Amino acid sequence: MDLLYLVIFFIFGTVFGSFFAVVGLRLPKHESFMNTRSHCDTCGHELKFYEMIPLFSYFIQGGKCRYCKAKIDSMLPFMEFFTGVLFATAYYSFHFSYELGIALGIVALLMIVVVSDLTYYIICDEILVFFSFYFFIFQFFISGIPGVISHIFTGLYLFILMYFVMLMGNKLFKKESLGGGDIKMMFLFGLILDPLLGTLSIFLGSLLALPISLFFLYRKKENMIPFGPFLILALAMIYFTKITTPMVISWLN
Repeated sequence: MDLLYLVIFFIFGTVFGSFFAVVGLRLPKHESFMNTRSHCDTCGHELKFYEMIPLFSYFIQGGKCRYCKAKIDSMLPFMEFFTGVLFATAYYSFHFSYELGIALGIVALLMIVVVSDLTYYIICDEILVFFSFYFFIFQFFISGIPGVISHIFTGLYLFILMYFVMLMGNKLFKKESLGGGDIKMMFLFGLILDPLLGTLSIFLGSLLALPISLFFLYRKKENMIPFGPFLILALAMIYFTKITTPMVISWLN
């Protein structure tokens, strides 16, 4: 039965992965992603249902629009596949529980931010507001009002901490070191993690981003990369592996 559910979650993940990509691409441009049908960005052709089958449509069409032959962004099948994998992983880690709801929310946030931050260097406020309410609701069911209040204060702490990190970075590099979206996003982390794990997520996200930053600096002389995806990836790693504060304290000792 678990294998069946894993397959179901993978399939649903591929479907939602396509949707998350659309949200990440359209929202920063203030385009509708709910009322407008999917279409080719080059010729405007509205896609038929068989042209939107996750993974299969891209490869069957050779990665091109059937009408104008323009190349389809190769990011799409990767988004669909990895969202499917992460959805299945979320179910494997938490099964049917409120924690599963948070895990799926983390995956959705990760995928949307990957697209928007990599493409436009933007993390939209609308996304942060939506997921703030989303995680707030699930945290209420998990820990009740006292727990929610504690997580709100943790979110404020992480917001302030990241703001000071930005100030130090600006002073060190003599230019803007972090985007406003990265700072505001830390409030969401506080709705999921406790203060120590939230602080750890910033440190881990920095470690994940460091080799990529050095690579881009060496190969392309580019010293600016989006930080948001690495932060959320760190959040996912901490949450999915169920690392706890006592575990971290024991490692430090």
